[in-house]
Amino acid sequence: MPFLDFDTNLPSIPGEFTDKLCAAAAAILGKPKERVNATVRSGLSMVIGGSSAPCAQLVISSIGVVGTAEQNKEHSAKFFDFLTTELNLGKDRVLLRFHPLEPWQIGKNGTVMTFL
Repeated sequence: MPFLDFDTNLPSIPGEFTDKLCAAAAAILGKPKERVNATVRSGLSMVIGGSSAPCAQLVISSIGVVGTAEQNKEHSAKFFDFLTTELNLGKDRVLLRFHPLEPWQIGKNGTVMTFL
């Protein structure tokens, strides 16, 4: 069950971006699209690398697929390709953060994923 938190200082994001981000994440992480959860925030006050030029940050949290450097190196390349293409940003204006999750850290249907 991947969770995506996307922040940008771009003033607006195309309406279909959230759906495209979910589809891309599902493909990149090998998870069903129905399990991907995303929050997209635009128009934020942000600085990356000392500059407030257009930029974005994506936090990717998931069970079992973002826990190693090798996994994240592969995921990173694909997320960067998607984000730089969709938003017309340079790679130096995008940051990613990966957070591995354990099943007991996600609540669903009145319990945690461990018991589902």
